Amino acid sequence: MSRANVLVLGGREATSGSSRSQPLGRAAALGWHLKELQAAASRHSVQLHFADYETLRSRLHCGGDKASTPSGSTAWCQLHDGTDSRERSLADFEAILTRTMPAGSMEQITFRLAVLHDFVRRQSVSGPTALVNPPTVLVNPPSALEFAIDKYATLARVQSLGVPTPPTQVVQSRAAAMEAFENLGGDVVIKPIFGGEGRGVMRVRDAELAWTAFSTLAQVNAVMYVQQFVPPGGVDLRVLVIGDHSHAIRRRNAADFRTNVRGGGQSELVPMDATWDRLARQVSADLGLKFAAIDWLETETGELQLIEVNGIPGWKGAQRVVQESIADQILEVLVNENE
Repeated sequence: MSRANVLVLGGREATSGSSRSQPLGRAAALGWHLKELQAAASRHSVQLHFADYETLRSRLHCGGDKASTPSGSTAWCQLHDGTDSRERSLADFEAILTRTMPAGSMEQITFRLAVLHDFVRRQSVSGPTALVNPPTVLVNPPSALEFAIDKYATLARVQSLGVPTPPTQVVQSRAAAMEAFENLGGDVVIKPIFGGEGRGVMRVRDAELAWTAFSTLAQVNAVMYVQQFVPPGGVDLRVLVIGDHSHAIRRRNAADFRTNVRGGGQSELVPMDATWDRLARQVSADLGLKFAAIDWLETETGELQLIEVNGIPGWKGAQRVVQESIADQILEVLVNENE
């Protein structure tokens, strides 16, 4: 049986000797997550390849009289697989796993997403040839990532499903932010709309500190995401959805209201509740995510309130308490989706 060809796009850590410090396409040490995927691939009939978002390029061709060159576009990336640094078409792979996209200018980020959007669209209209060569599967597709990375867009979307979220106001001026601070009870969590791992997240209970924080954000033209603090703090519930698999993980941090493992949070595997699983799958399906982390706060009355959806979740903390290999389950989704 032939080995499935799977591409992992992005995800190399900036401190791991990645493309940020050497020419694109050059082999580099992989971070923990990519090593886990590489080890899982060696246990299965999967040929895993790696490439960086910075190497994406696209050629637009109009076809004309040359039947061998139909109208359309072709997208390529450059591999960094040890000695293999060939350029390959995205269509060469049965599946693509999208991982963290590195920072860049607005043009660079927009172009990378546009390439993926165009690739997905062209795959979906590939016609009869799809019966012989099934289209490449993206986990997760760009449209899903764009929703999940935007906290405002995520909350607006899930509220339309009837999923409860903490009271939140999103504004663009210091005056409006101070009004939101007062309206939300003077105890709020300020978050960047984009970002993860607890970076830039702060709890503010003092009006003068709120004024200073909002003034600073206004100076850098930031959108101000102001959310009512939900007690008790320092604990949340993460439901990790991986295709047909799911895991419920409670995270605690005795020293901080933030529970991210990066900030000292500790993970505990808990029995999956049918309601948690149903809601997490409902949200994931609505956003178009096959691999996602749905984060909830449990109020003092036991109500679940969704605070975030992660379309490119890390699983290092979860793997410490989950017996099964999460990387194996991710590869299972990638391979099975193409069958």
